Amino acid sequence: MAKAKALYICTECGSTQPKWQGQCPDCNAWNTLVETVAEKATASAHRFASLAPTTGVQPLGKVEAREAPRLTSGIDEFDRVLGGGLVSGGVVLIGGDPGIGKSTLLLQCLAALSAKTPVLYVSGEESAEQIALRAQRLDVSAPDLPLYAEINLEKILKTLEARQPRVAVIDSIQTLWSDALTSAPGSVAQVRECAAQLTRFAKQSGITLLFVGHVTKDGTLAGPRVLEHIVDTVLYFEGDSHSSFRLVRAVKNRFGSVNELGVFAMTDRGLRAVTNPSALFLSRHPEPVPGASIVVTQEGTRPLLVEVQALVDQANAGHPKRLTVGLESQRLSMLLAVLHRHVGIMVSDQDVYVNAVGGVRINEPAADLAVILSILSSFKNKPLNDKLCVFGEVGLTGELRPCPRGQERLKEAAKLGFTQALVPAANAPKTAIPGLEVIAVRRLDEAVSKAFGL
Repeated sequence: MAKAKALYICTECGSTQPKWQGQCPDCNAWNTLVETVAEKATASAHRFASLAPTTGVQPLGKVEAREAPRLTSGIDEFDRVLGGGLVSGGVVLIGGDPGIGKSTLLLQCLAALSAKTPVLYVSGEESAEQIALRAQRLDVSAPDLPLYAEINLEKILKTLEARQPRVAVIDSIQTLWSDALTSAPGSVAQVRECAAQLTRFAKQSGITLLFVGHVTKDGTLAGPRVLEHIVDTVLYFEGDSHSSFRLVRAVKNRFGSVNELGVFAMTDRGLRAVTNPSALFLSRHPEPVPGASIVVTQEGTRPLLVEVQALVDQANAGHPKRLTVGLESQRLSMLLAVLHRHVGIMVSDQDVYVNAVGGVRINEPAADLAVILSILSSFKNKPLNDKLCVFGEVGLTGELRPCPRGQERLKEAAKLGFTQALVPAANAPKTAIPGLEVIAVRRLDEAVSKAFGL
């Protein structure tokens, strides 16, 4: 019997190489070539068909642009991340660590939808009995929710075509396999082919598909990177296994804005939406403590108030430590250099630790001012006003740059009871906000003087 020929597929760009190499010659990514079995050539045309329906050449101005109607899932935080709800024919990929709550969220979502529209739960990892036990444990009441335990792609497509559900869950995409390929389930070729065929079927039939995806050790979706390009929306579950809170973040959305954030609490009855997430990220101290400041950050369209904590301590080793949790580590080194140059505070002989409370990850530079004030507060052992919130990007020349949606940030701070806000001068509101004193500054040294009353 002839030995099957091996090929190597890049998980980043999908290119095929005859032998293994440390670096992909097409996209220059390192350690991304994965061994797979060479597939026999096939004449079936569906493998090369377009994902979206094709049309003739037509002018852009004559194309009728219609806003796609959305189907609400019944879970407000999930709808927020999706951009308002599920879109007909849309394909959503949800990734996250094992046991973080992906299947639980989708089971609750389908249970809520089953009362008003046809749905289908396709499970490739659990039997129908296991799903029923989980539903019983979570007290999910959906006696008419149809379950289908199958991993063969052709059988799943026939079932979807026969039942015509409006929403279907595929749990998970890495467990499916197609008769057209000889490689094992979970291989690069199988994952790419199954995802492409299901996406093509969703576009042609109008069925909304929700894929569950496995993740690698570094938190990225397993399988080929082209999987993220095929689907319409990519969501990531975030959260610490030691915490009951879960964050769902949109990193790609063709039907809404990206970087939206949904906040959930994991309870014994499943995931519950958190209506006031700012309360999770604020540590309520009985009295002001050194090393803490409140930043008003923006996650998509939602302003969030997060406590930024810093600890500055004498370094015992020759090389002082710089550690951040929830913030960019490289940006911390830059901010310490700006602090030395424009404020005259040198911490080169100190260990500096910075943490965003609650496990949230802050990606925007609006947290620069809060990080610097927290470091100064810990270094001077002098607490800030506990009713003070700040935001602002710090430039290398010591200026404070404005942040987008400044008015919404200030209104959110006032709603949560803060009485003072230290912001860049360009973010000063044109009309006064009741109950909130806005202190507008232009440079970092001026902000430090106002914050510490110097």
